[in-house]
Amino acid sequence: MEAVLSGQFKESAWLDVEDISVAYDGQPILCDVTFQVAHGARVAVVGPNGSGKSTLFKALVGLLPLLKGRVRIHGLPLGHHQDCVAYVPQREEVDWRFPVTVADVVMMGRFGRLGWLRRPTKEDGAVVTRCLEQMGIADLAHRPIGELSGGQQQRAFLARAMAQQPHVLLLDEPFTGVDIATQESILELLDQLQAQQVTMLISTHDLNLAATRFDRILLLKRRVMAYGTSAQVFTHQVLAETFGGQVLILPDGTTALDRCISEETGAKLRC
Repeated sequence: MEAVLSGQFKESAWLDVEDISVAYDGQPILCDVTFQVAHGARVAVVGPNGSGKSTLFKALVGLLPLLKGRVRIHGLPLGHHQDCVAYVPQREEVDWRFPVTVADVVMMGRFGRLGWLRRPTKEDGAVVTRCLEQMGIADLAHRPIGELSGGQQQRAFLARAMAQQPHVLLLDEPFTGVDIATQESILELLDQLQAQQVTMLISTHDLNLAATRFDRILLLKRRVMAYGTSAQVFTHQVLAETFGGQVLILPDGTTALDRCISEETGAKLRC
């Protein structure tokens, strides 16, 4: 199936990913991935396990080399912007035993501006305090990061990303393993950042959340299966080709996703 691309954003793309391929140990993980994200857009990155979502994020911050293709931000290649992209990995990729406090973790978001040998300034301290307060964890500033709950740890890493003051924010599965209060706090933060014209890519397994709370959806299965609005991406054919048996096809011909969206009441989905 040809990728569904909505033909937008090329002239004013804030993030431009062109024909990139990435491999682990010689095995291709992403193949010929192309998409553009407009200034200040919020994009959900969706796909089955092993589809390359985390690999894409690591490539966008230079943690994995490209076999081919290019990534441009503001029209310039990666590495030409000071601390421009903030990346929050999945929780299981972090060694929570590392002996640092919550405030230390958030201050790490300032290192790209400080350099490793300079001491933080009063301004850096004020930014860290503000980010801790915004995420509701100022009272945990001096607690070891490993003693926090999963939701609190996620808030700390989001505060670190905010302290970086990025133009582009990448969040890898931020809603996994957190309580409802933390999920709502994250969504409120995303609304605030979007109002500030921060460009965001967030991976999630929650198709209904992607359909209702994001501007665009990038559907991956090692390549771009579809990219556009939820109406363009979440079609019966595209979902079946991407998820196969993981998508429930109902007797009336709709998918489980279609039914959940049609039964939406307020902010709650009955599925």
